[in-house]
Amino acid sequence: MEWVSGLRIPDMRKPLLFFLDRFRVAANEKIPALIIHTLPMRIATPPVSELPGIALRQLESSDAEAWYAYLQLPKVVEHTSWNLGAVHDLGPIFDALESDALDSQIRFAIIDERHPQLIGTIGFHTVSAGNRTAEIAYDIAPQYWGQGIATAMCRVVTDWSFQEMKLSRVQATVLPSDMASTKVLQTCGYQYEGLLRSYRVVRGVPRDYAMFSRIA
Repeated sequence: MEWVSGLRIPDMRKPLLFFLDRFRVAANEKIPALIIHTLPMRIATPPVSELPGIALRQLESSDAEAWYAYLQLPKVVEHTSWNLGAVHDLGPIFDALESDALDSQIRFAIIDERHPQLIGTIGFHTVSAGNRTAEIAYDIAPQYWGQGIATAMCRVVTDWSFQEMKLSRVQATVLPSDMASTKVLQTCGYQYEGLLRSYRVVRGVPRDYAMFSRIA
């Protein structure tokens, strides 16, 4: 699944205030107009995992080393646009996660509670509060492949986005060669919408991407 940065922030008070409410800003708390765009997007209560021993929490900068450890593996990034040279290349993503923009990216760490350790991530980029849309992306460490974790996390996080973020549409873009992610999306109720030609540059080469979506 694909993960990108660079977001547009619509200048709309009503959806912004609505999203603030969804992320547990007290209903009786008066928010000065000047700080509406400067509240950090931290998730008070992450989605609840349906898999025993697997949990979700906010992704933190302290997870960078564990995340990079598997994102540097060729078999993990083969069917994605990831192109990391060092752990510090993840810095812009963590900066975006700490952004005070309400349309900032959202990313959860997938945790194996037995150790505990980060075994994957899942979340949203290209979030639009005004349009109530976002794009989902996820990745799993290879030693945890084939256990249904990606499917379970995709399902629960998508459902959470409809219930808590009040999104009306969640989309996903995948390389046509990424059959594993295609299966995950279809199992979770995402429908194929079409092929986006030369949609994203993958390690220097423009590539086509398949577009999937699920509607609330």
